[in-house]
Amino acid sequence: MCGRYAASRGPGELAEAFGVERWDPQEAPAPDWNVAPTKEVLVVLDRPVKDAPDPRPVRQLRVLTWGLVPSWAEDPDGAARMINARAETLHEKPSFRRAFAQRRCIVPADGYYEWVTAHDERQLEVEGRRKRARKQPYFVLPADGSVLAMAGIYEFWRDPGLPAEHPRAWWATCSVITTEAETGPLGAAPAEGPASLADIHPRMPLVLPPDRWDAWLDPARTDADELRGLLAPPPGGLMRAYPVATAVSNVRNNGPELLAELAAPEEATLF
Repeated sequence: MCGRYAASRGPGELAEAFGVERWDPQEAPAPDWNVAPTKEVLVVLDRPVKDAPDPRPVRQLRVLTWGLVPSWAEDPDGAARMINARAETLHEKPSFRRAFAQRRCIVPADGYYEWVTAHDERQLEVEGRRKRARKQPYFVLPADGSVLAMAGIYEFWRDPGLPAEHPRAWWATCSVITTEAETGPLGAAPAEGPASLADIHPRMPLVLPPDRWDAWLDPARTDADELRGLLAPPPGGLMRAYPVATAVSNVRNNGPELLAELAAPEEATLF
């Protein structure tokens, strides 16, 4: 899953990395080392510019709220539960299938946090029988230090209780797509602890390699079978993971110190 991540890169750096043509630096949220559900986040998407004479899609950086609200929802109360969408069922779930077909985005990140639990507890979570207890947090990021391109979908929701001219009349929200975690060895593993992403958690964000960005963002691609081909896991061995302080478990904590690598886990875990 992806329940927390870090996003400290500025819009200029992201624009260069993703070939963005249009963005407003005044709208960009501040660097955030502890991005939590319902926060405003920067995403990359291809979409025509409103009222522009050219109807062709333009690559943009846009500010969305993390936690998808389907267009047909009566209210936005369930957004915090819609931060992730499973790649395996994305095409058939009513909450996600329209966005998957028409509104795909990339959620850039430095990396994401995950909390390690013992094997037996993880198995219960896989079976849906128990919510796991959070223990030692790990930070997972590309081994080469590049930006993490998480596959996402986005949606627009109209608040029927507000007039059209109200600034909150329209909500723009997103979800991060997740897939089964890699079972192969990490590109760089900690001296103590997990040797693979699956050792940390059974799910992980779907990371898009650069050669898949254009196809994923292209709104002209709407064929479900073709799109499902883009959900293939990325090549293995490209990620690293290391333990970080348990301070990240509190959403009120925020700052670059949260990414500091610990020499050893703070809390005992089983492998």
